[in-house]
Amino acid sequence: MSHTPQTLALPDPLPLDSGQSLDGVEIAFATYGELNPDRSNAVLVCHALTGDQYVASQHPVTGKPGWWERMVGPGKPIDIARFQVICPNVIGSCLGSTGPGSASPDGAPYAMRFPVITIRDMVRATVALLDALGIERLHTVVGGSMGGMQALSLAANFPDCAERVLAIATTSRHSAQNIAFHELGRQAIMADPNWQGGNYYGGANAPDAGLAVARMAAHITYLSEEGLTEKFGRRLQDRPDGTPGARTFGFDADFQVESYLRYQGSGFTRRFDANSYLYITRAMDYFDLAEEHGGLLAEAFKGNSSRFCLVSFDTDWLYPTAESRHVVHALNAVGAPVSFVELAAPYGHDSFLLDVPALDRVVKGFLDG
Repeated sequence: MSHTPQTLALPDPLPLDSGQSLDGVEIAFATYGELNPDRSNAVLVCHALTGDQYVASQHPVTGKPGWWERMVGPGKPIDIARFQVICPNVIGSCLGSTGPGSASPDGAPYAMRFPVITIRDMVRATVALLDALGIERLHTVVGGSMGGMQALSLAANFPDCAERVLAIATTSRHSAQNIAFHELGRQAIMADPNWQGGNYYGGANAPDAGLAVARMAAHITYLSEEGLTEKFGRRLQDRPDGTPGARTFGFDADFQVESYLRYQGSGFTRRFDANSYLYITRAMDYFDLAEEHGGLLAEAFKGNSSRFCLVSFDTDWLYPTAESRHVVHALNAVGAPVSFVELAAPYGHDSFLLDVPALDRVVKGFLDG
């Protein structure tokens, strides 16, 4: 699908939760569809951890379709014949927005000199982008996973910014288990000799082995046991010469699920930066909306004028339904208009990206309502 890729330099330094600030921040984003005359039809789509601004158009590195092309487009649930979709790449990432691989004021890449950021910092940058685009109030902000965190954070910290807030397969804070999986990935990256303390830019080798392991570990959390069993079971992988799978009594990828994870890991290193992975996972781990608002989650939404919709999936064990219910109860406590649905899907956390027709109906109904 055609889109308008753009990069905008924020006019002012971006204040960060750490107490630092970033000068010269650039935000890469893509737009689909046209703004109406009163600029009231803008839909902000927030991407997940390893996502990007190419929500409904071909990825420039991998050549693959946009990560939510089934949801965004003409006649689709987020219909660009009616809405203008804006999808920014978060700060800290590696697809055009300012991150650890960007040039610092001294001209060298920031690397590990890049300040640690938070979800709220990402949202501040997005709101600054919207201000520069002249969009005072969004029709809807929508996101899944880390994108849902951004949607909730925007509602909590900029309560008049969006008319509707749609948060899918997400949470108001990371659990100890969530943090543990992310730490496993970070340690895999930092243990790779090619990481070099983060100073690998411009060198012959990047910490691809560590980043691949981090991706493999994370990818397991995105799937369900039911989905893995149905797709792979204990089936053996056919050999490269086409002969049927057999145990090698070694450590090659004997099982299909092993081969799949290795493919996911190696493919990921083509399009993502290891340092960005460190920074974005840390931002997710720091996310805690209740802590940001005096320890009570309901306080985060007090006085908010938005309509909310929370969606969870019954096989998502990364951000299970109880996490969404917790947010819904907080919204109920302050009288915010909120709807909630748990959808049945066999795909685990990744269900929001895959073919779940019931999700299409929920998204379309909420945007149209």
